Amino acid sequence: MHRFLLHSICFLGLLLVWSCNPAKYVVDGDYMLQDNVIMVEERGSIDRAELRNYIKQSPNKRIIFWRFYLSLYNLSNKNKDNGLNNWLRKIGEPPVLYSETLQEKSADQLSLYLENKGFFNAEVVDSARFRGKKAKVYYMIKQGTPYTIRDINYFFHDAGLSSFVLNDTASSYIKRGEHYDTDNLQSERIRIEALLRNNGYFNFSRDYIYYEIDSSLNSHRVDVTVGIRNFPETDPSGRIRHVDHRVYHVKDVFMTADAESFSGGRTGTETAAGVDTILYDGLYVIYVGEPNVRPGVITQKNYIIPGDLYNAENAMRTYRNLSTLSAFSMVDISFREDERIDTLLNCEIRIVPATKQSYTVELEGTNSGGNIGAAGNLIYQHKNLFGGSEQFDLRFKGAIETLREVNEAGYGNMVEFGVEGRIRFPQFLLPFKTEQFIRRYNPQTNLSLSYNYQRRPDYSRTIANTSFGYNWRASDRMSHLVYPFEASLILTPFKSAEFQDWLEGKYLFYSYQPHFILDQRYSFIFSNQNLQKSQDFQYLRIDAEAAGNLMYAGYSVFGTPSESGNYKIFGVDFSQYVKGEIDFRNFNYLDEGISFVYRTYIGVGVPYLNSAAMPFEKQFFSGGANSVRAWQVKNLGPGSYNDTISRGFPNQTGDLKLEANFEYRFKLIWKIESALFLDVGNIWSLALGDDREGALFKLNRFYREFAIGTGIGARLDFNFFIFRFDLGIPLRSPFPVEQSNWLPGNAGIKGNDLTFNIAIGYPF
Repeated sequence: MHRFLLHSICFLGLLLVWSCNPAKYVVDGDYMLQDNVIMVEERGSIDRAELRNYIKQSPNKRIIFWRFYLSLYNLSNKNKDNGLNNWLRKIGEPPVLYSETLQEKSADQLSLYLENKGFFNAEVVDSARFRGKKAKVYYMIKQGTPYTIRDINYFFHDAGLSSFVLNDTASSYIKRGEHYDTDNLQSERIRIEALLRNNGYFNFSRDYIYYEIDSSLNSHRVDVTVGIRNFPETDPSGRIRHVDHRVYHVKDVFMTADAESFSGGRTGTETAAGVDTILYDGLYVIYVGEPNVRPGVITQKNYIIPGDLYNAENAMRTYRNLSTLSAFSMVDISFREDERIDTLLNCEIRIVPATKQSYTVELEGTNSGGNIGAAGNLIYQHKNLFGGSEQFDLRFKGAIETLREVNEAGYGNMVEFGVEGRIRFPQFLLPFKTEQFIRRYNPQTNLSLSYNYQRRPDYSRTIANTSFGYNWRASDRMSHLVYPFEASLILTPFKSAEFQDWLEGKYLFYSYQPHFILDQRYSFIFSNQNLQKSQDFQYLRIDAEAAGNLMYAGYSVFGTPSESGNYKIFGVDFSQYVKGEIDFRNFNYLDEGISFVYRTYIGVGVPYLNSAAMPFEKQFFSGGANSVRAWQVKNLGPGSYNDTISRGFPNQTGDLKLEANFEYRFKLIWKIESALFLDVGNIWSLALGDDREGALFKLNRFYREFAIGTGIGARLDFNFFIFRFDLGIPLRSPFPVEQSNWLPGNAGIKGNDLTFNIAIGYPF
């Protein structure tokens, strides 16, 4: 690994040398564009980052300060036409040459942008400065006083639209007293279009909305008139006449539940050979042979009701609801005007069924904190188990890892195998009626049952788990998960004598005792990511979990505690605790293929009453591929605790975790991406009886116990998955090393301090 690192550093050094002359291939008379400088004379509401989007020519992309892609291009020999040089020119980026024409167009675009933002008297002065073979372009902006909206008027060619629009002006994007902004005018056109299409106006389009702006008031104010034209209709003689917009109602809804087998359109209730039609909940369900999915499952996802006004949002909700059903691979919704009554619409929903059953075999290499191993999964999936689009997954798993030194005997193996069954119902399984909730939020019910066996040289453990819960989307951005019932039985049928001796008298002794967990948990997820665009977004997840409270209340009334003073079920103690986690992530796209991402995380768990410690599997750990990457997994903390006596036994877990991660990601070549990262964090114990020195969280010192690591990563992006390599370098230890916590200026960073992580997917 050290040789690979040395070669990588040499290669990067060579690129840096060549990048010292970025204008290597710029001929005499041409200039390489070095930078665009935007200067705004007055402080105001103009966003300089937004202004850069209107400059027609951008300099070569930088990775931090380095024009990496230009350096690759400059490594090639333009006089040679062979594989290596062609490849370097293909993956690299030629120097961007300064263009006076594009400079002038950029100034014009900036002027137009300022005018659209209400700065009608703004000035843009552009200039260029040349030094050697480089050019720097300056745009000086004098924005002036922005125009504001004095009054808003409406003119309706079709008076029938006035009540809808005027009754909803509180939601308008244009308001009196605010800056004039053409983006707000366009947003208002889109809003009015959606408003009217959701109230029966099937053929309405934003193209019928126009604006008249009066800026002749000589007071930096404008009057805005919003006009809506009539609908252009062709009469029998071929002439265009403008008429009032029609209001449409839904006449019939036809659901073709097996569109792959039946390709004919439907306009009535007549049947064709081999095709059956049934009327269910007011909808015509068309199918070939036996129905692929029970009609009730489909109709309860439907918002398009015969007799209702046409509503574009209801059509979109229906599409989203049906698309989530695992039994279907494609959904298409279309409307057609009725041939006899021109204010009625017939709706056809065409559904293509998915392949019902599939088998998948997965093989993977594993690396858990330096423990190299292999794992395999055999997965069976049925996407329509009971004819109601229930998705059933059955997974068999086996894994083996070669552990680092765990005892005096040297290396050992960790063997794991398990089986898990999951079934997802596309509805709420509740004892009361939930049809309206199903239509609105498209909920799901999840059931699971699993068994896992782990054998290590020091102990073996079995985990049996079952859970029952719900999840639904409250909006496009927010989701909820509620698990009112989850039970786990954890047993340790074997502990080596050495491991038992090591546990004796320690705080972690309680974490390795057999225990039963009956918990309830809730998760809230927010994400404003647009999968269709590479734009900034945020992600937030909040988890809350509680265990043992109902059982403790029942036992305290009717039960009798054991000799230890705890209540037991199935002959083992049941766990009682509360746990909460907050995970926030922010994604910023800086340029094409370049982004900056940061994450903050806090997690806390508190045992009480029937539990002396958090269950081991519910405790927090730090280090590893998705945490502070300069330390191996479970090899950091808690607090300033320095583990020198555990001999490989898992001893570095805690009740509180604080962490922040920063990552600068950029595309290199081909399918290879890279990242520079900085990780800060640690874990702590909250139990006063914890015997690990320095493990306890204390307000007056916890901030001095943060571990800090940095490093560089490489990622292979194969579209369907990302293979990740991260090299972590420790900067600051939570405990002093040779009188100081900072490694570079004190003890130095040695080869064995480096941590190499292998993982699948991004760390966050």
